[in-house]
Amino acid sequence: MSADHVDVLIVGAGLSGIGAAHRLREISPSSSFTILEARDRIGGTWDLFRYPGIRSDSDMYTLSYPFRPWTHRKSIADGSDIRQYIEDTALADGVVPHIRFGHRVVRTSWSSDDARWTVTADGPDGPVTVTASFVYFCSGYYSYDTAYTPEFPGLDAYAGTVVHPQFWPDDLDVSGKRVVVIGSGATAVTLIPSLADQVEHITMLQRSPTFITSLPQEDALAGLTRRLLPDGIAHRITRFRNASVAVGFYEFCQRFPRLARKILLARARRALPEGFDVDTHLNPSYDPWDQRLCIVPNGDLFRALRHGRADIATGHIARFTEDGIELTDGTHLPADVVVTATGLQLVTFGTAEIEVDGQVLDPHELYVYKGLMFSGVPNLAWCVGYTNASWTLRADLTSQYVASFVEHLRSTGRRFGSPHPDGPGGDERPLLDLTSGYVQRVASLLPKQGTSRPWTIRQNWWLDSIDHRRTDLDEAMVWDTAPAKAPTAV
Repeated sequence: MSADHVDVLIVGAGLSGIGAAHRLREISPSSSFTILEARDRIGGTWDLFRYPGIRSDSDMYTLSYPFRPWTHRKSIADGSDIRQYIEDTALADGVVPHIRFGHRVVRTSWSSDDARWTVTADGPDGPVTVTASFVYFCSGYYSYDTAYTPEFPGLDAYAGTVVHPQFWPDDLDVSGKRVVVIGSGATAVTLIPSLADQVEHITMLQRSPTFITSLPQEDALAGLTRRLLPDGIAHRITRFRNASVAVGFYEFCQRFPRLARKILLARARRALPEGFDVDTHLNPSYDPWDQRLCIVPNGDLFRALRHGRADIATGHIARFTEDGIELTDGTHLPADVVVTATGLQLVTFGTAEIEVDGQVLDPHELYVYKGLMFSGVPNLAWCVGYTNASWTLRADLTSQYVASFVEHLRSTGRRFGSPHPDGPGGDERPLLDLTSGYVQRVASLLPKQGTSRPWTIRQNWWLDSIDHRRTDLDEAMVWDTAPAKAPTAV
């Protein structure tokens, strides 16, 4: 076991963690930092997922960093290109030497007397301890080790292959086989067109429909802007434009859900073969953006449906059979391979245990503060992106706040600050305002939000950007200004 001390400990070397390191070096350059990464490579989500066709589900001009232009032709990018972009950013910023790979954080314990966190991680050679004045979780909100798979009746009787996209085998060959993909989210709509040219037939089996719409894989206007302007300026213009369109369409859907539904369904009908039952397969019971909208680049899913090697089945599973799946309406779907694209398993703080002054915290008892800190928890933040727009739009604002907070501590001589321990003291709401199954399953485990600022997570990049420029670090914050003790060995 070893011990050392840093000003900021960042958990995770994915899109958020590498961006956090950049902002910390930019805004608080005197602060020391270390990144603990459980995996052996940079990339996070974009290193974990290896299923066929893995790509972004939002445009890269908003998913990329505002400080590093995205210069690839593709606006909807392949997973490998995204991972390389993150690694290139880390190399350019000199962040890589600060990363400890193969270190999984299992426990963080705060001492108000010492004004520091003691962080325990499982490393390649055993437990490792690091102390830090501030801990910033950039590990996302889903488990890398487990995925959600419901219990399917009769699964033991099935003689074919079952695979979850989160753990896609390198040697899986679906050539000439009959494949059923269970699910209707971003993963399913990616897999169907990616596999359609290899298989005998592929079916997307869904309990209920999802709103699906097409966007160009290459942004022609962004390309024109890059040709006319320097990369940095072109990137900022395109980022602002695309973010504004995303936020604007979300607000339009919230205010005019019936009209938004008509527009989305009309676009789908135009792209699908005559006779395709749009109302059964693509017309959800919920309103647009009550769950995430699925994007298909260049209408690739619709093209696979037109060509006949792919179809959609909407219904409930009665049981697995030896050679496929039987639905409750009696339909039998033959399958040599079943892909359970049934969702993520959400977790808080990367499953690490959080303790403050000897008390282990229940995340559900905490109120979120400004979308990143928590009631009564000193010097700790958690990066959570938007649910209705690109993750990085909020992640970057969060990282700038954290860096400003750390620099504020340094410049004022304060040891730590914690959002008011009582939170908003009023009504509460779930942390994530989505009706998606993966959110609803763990709503009682996640932190909660209030109904007014600063105790809410607002899904509006425009307003958050304005607030960020004039944020008050003292708002609802309790500061400790006692003289800091020298770091002690652990």
